[in-house]
Amino acid sequence: MTALDLSSPVAVVGTGTMGQGIAQVALVAGHPVRLYDAAPGLARKAADAIGSRLDRLVEKERLAADERDAARARLTPVDDLSGLAGCSLVVEAVVERLDVKQELFRALEDVVADDCLLATNTSSLSVTAIGGALRVPGRFVGLHFFNPAPLLPLVEVVSGFATDFGAATRAYETARAWGKTPVACADTPGFIVNRVARPFYAEAFAVYEAQGADPATVDAVLRESGGFRMGAFELTDLIGQDVNESVTQSVWQAFFQDVRFRPSLAQRRLVESGRLGRKTGHGWYDHREGAERPEPHTAEPAEPPAYVVAEGDLGPAAELLDLIREAGIEVREAEEDEGTRLALPSGGQLVLADGQLSAEFADVVYFDLALDYRRATRIALSHAGHTSAETVAQATGLFQALGKKVSVIGDVPGMIVARTVARIIDLAVETVAQGVATEEDVDTAMRLGVNYPLGPFEWSRRLGRGWAGALLDEMHEVDPCGRYAPSLALYRYACATDQREDTP
Repeated sequence: MTALDLSSPVAVVGTGTMGQGIAQVALVAGHPVRLYDAAPGLARKAADAIGSRLDRLVEKERLAADERDAARARLTPVDDLSGLAGCSLVVEAVVERLDVKQELFRALEDVVADDCLLATNTSSLSVTAIGGALRVPGRFVGLHFFNPAPLLPLVEVVSGFATDFGAATRAYETARAWGKTPVACADTPGFIVNRVARPFYAEAFAVYEAQGADPATVDAVLRESGGFRMGAFELTDLIGQDVNESVTQSVWQAFFQDVRFRPSLAQRRLVESGRLGRKTGHGWYDHREGAERPEPHTAEPAEPPAYVVAEGDLGPAAELLDLIREAGIEVREAEEDEGTRLALPSGGQLVLADGQLSAEFADVVYFDLALDYRRATRIALSHAGHTSAETVAQATGLFQALGKKVSVIGDVPGMIVARTVARIIDLAVETVAQGVATEEDVDTAMRLGVNYPLGPFEWSRRLGRGWAGALLDEMHEVDPCGRYAPSLALYRYACATDQREDTP
């Protein structure tokens, strides 16, 4: 099954930002495109807006003038659904309401031929449920573009329960022919990206709700230590708090209120107050003109320890030992090579976040996971109220000697980056185990759809198969609400090796 021929007309129903973007993608790829909107006059206005964007592409020398002229000639606004007769693909981008979408596609079936592909751009509704209202549901598929559609490469090609393999394949190949990077997935709440990405927001909000750190500090740690493009608070301000919470609510309800997808009360209060982010001028941050951006908590300078004692290889943080030596600090080896921690001259210990609390130990400071400890510019530390001031100062001075800013946060299990990455890995592994998508497609989706520095499986291979499960096990013991209980899929994944020679 191949992509649609470029001579095949493509229709887009719904001419908002996303509908215009999808239409532009198909148009620039070479298809005749027809635009329809139920509101009188909007299709024509959308065609004019698309034409203006094509003009800007010519000005930026991203499109030749003759290609723009040809594209404009292929773009046709229509005033009635009957004008979509003869199209080979119709993509819907209307309001996110199941009844509205079902009614639209039932009406379309009376207009287009039975071999016309019908596609929804829904991000939160069930493709199966929308297609279930159709006379020929096998030709119905999800084509989830990301905003802005002309710029972002990812398209999730979603097969509903009744979608024919041939229809899904044709949609996949067509998206690829349009210059996009398609990933195939089965119909599941949130598809790939909006399912696997939930912990990125949820764990940041949970740290905030537990008084572990303020939004600016959480965001800084996610960026400067975790390697994420944006922090959770600033990203949801950009998306819109109402939009982000709506997706979270949708996924939570679709998974029968699974505690792992539980929405944030703090975000609910933000939405209720009308502080929706950039579009209203205020969200987690104040975006009004002249408003000052709050600074993340950064520790005052402290003296580094004269030496540290390495008790084990520090696991995912092993490269720290080289950095410490390069900073001129002596690294002594413990007589017994056990554990993954550093002993400090104060008698306290510096331990990589493992899901436990500093409060459980006599004199322990935890440090957070980093994507790359050499390149990280900030490290988070956490400690209990009874941790000695000397141990906290030496831990702070140590990382400052490595050229890092230090943010000291509250005693929260898993800290910030570690708990976020562990939960993302867990949901990704479960997604693959349930047959929703392949490991490769999940990694591609998370890198391209939400700009993660690594895909979940890439991250897991770097950290070790058992790392996420071990951290979540400890978090579940500390907080046995079910939110942090590792999935059975993650347990099986951690036990698996490329070749298992041992037998029971």
